[in-house]
Amino acid sequence: MDKISFLSEDGENIEFYVLEQTTVGGVNYILVTDSEEEDGKALILKDLSNPSDEEANYEIVSDEEELSSVGKIFEQLLEGVELQ
Repeated sequence: MDKISFLSEDGENIEFYVLEQTTVGGVNYILVTDSEEEDGKALILKDLSNPSDEEANYEIVSDEEELSSVGKIFEQLLEGVELQ
């Protein structure tokens, strides 16, 4: 499992493990977890960066409709995993 680091708005370094990635409507999404263990907290992050940006800019998906539709795609990609 790939591990990536993010710099939060307050300057804190946060590490996540990438479970899966997908593109919907030209927007890249990644499903990450805070633990390599099975019961870690999972988040769906949306890539807001421009192709010319040197670093990616991700935001936690909080819109319920977007979260539901992208979550269903990740459930299909990860067969047998149910996101809550």
